[in-house]
Amino acid sequence: GAPGPGRASTPEAPPAPPKAEPPAAAAAAVQSPGAGPETPAPRKDVEDAPSAKKAMAEAGVSRDAVIGTGRDGRVMKEDVARAATAPAAASPAPAPAQAPRAPSSAEDAAREERVKMTRLRATIARRLKDAQNTAAMLTTYNEVDMKGIMDLRNTYKDQFEKKHKVKLGFMSFFVKACCHALKEVPEVNAEIDGGDVVYKNFVHMGVAVGTPNGLVVPVVRDADQKSFARIEKEIAELGLRARDGKLTMAEMQGGTFTISNGGVYGSLMSSPILNPPQSGILGMHKIQDRPVVVDGQIVIRPMMYLALSYDHRIVDGKGAVTFLVRVKEALEDPRRLLMDL
Repeated sequence: GAPGPGRASTPEAPPAPPKAEPPAAAAAAVQSPGAGPETPAPRKDVEDAPSAKKAMAEAGVSRDAVIGTGRDGRVMKEDVARAATAPAAASPAPAPAQAPRAPSSAEDAAREERVKMTRLRATIARRLKDAQNTAAMLTTYNEVDMKGIMDLRNTYKDQFEKKHKVKLGFMSFFVKACCHALKEVPEVNAEIDGGDVVYKNFVHMGVAVGTPNGLVVPVVRDADQKSFARIEKEIAELGLRARDGKLTMAEMQGGTFTISNGGVYGSLMSSPILNPPQSGILGMHKIQDRPVVVDGQIVIRPMMYLALSYDHRIVDGKGAVTFLVRVKEALEDPRRLLMDL
């Protein structure tokens, strides 16, 4: 079970940057052996109309779901509009092949309710399955003693709120700790593009937010260059917009790493799912008083389990463990963040 987001979306569109749907997606539309001669296979080298690509991204329509009527099977804007309004094709299938549902007894069927999947839920389902099918996903775990942050926060929260007009939460500490760790282990902040690894010399931090319609992941841009106050303000603003369903596509695109907080729902431990095309996601969990050994003595400390899910295709075990240890060190001694250590 994972509250982690391999998903980010508005009710009407998927969040993946256009590059996450590679041009090669057209190749997937090549006719299957059983297709009749009257459906010519689109040529792989045909470029779809730019307006059609934009329309597909905005409408959350997969390239495979559109029948191109342009020259050589090129997809035109009108084709996308047709596919988006087609009743069956409107929602992409959550999985390539789904076993038919077992029949219900008449007594059970009378007590069931069947509701059409929303566009957002179908998009989330498709992207989660894509993440599992594509990445070599693995999770590494650690735990962090939150006493240092809680003490620092208790000391300064009133002054912080008075000066910056925003509450000092835990998220800014986690964002800052991740930014530091990403500089040391840059492959966690990278993505695979075909045969290349694209390293990002910036951090656009995705912050997963639960909404009544599903999980969305707004992005705090250039988080590595922002102050604690700026990060807290942006997270608060984006969270509010997410819950009101007012996030724009631009606000959910281009993230390089994601933080998911299942702790707000009471999760003690989980393995979050990647948010493609990113290579890493940090799962936060609930803070729980636990007995731990400090200097040979058993003491009670506010502990949190941390989970880092990563794409093993480009992040090896050493890099993943190092990243999580650096996050733990920065959180347990938050002065390190202020000293840029």
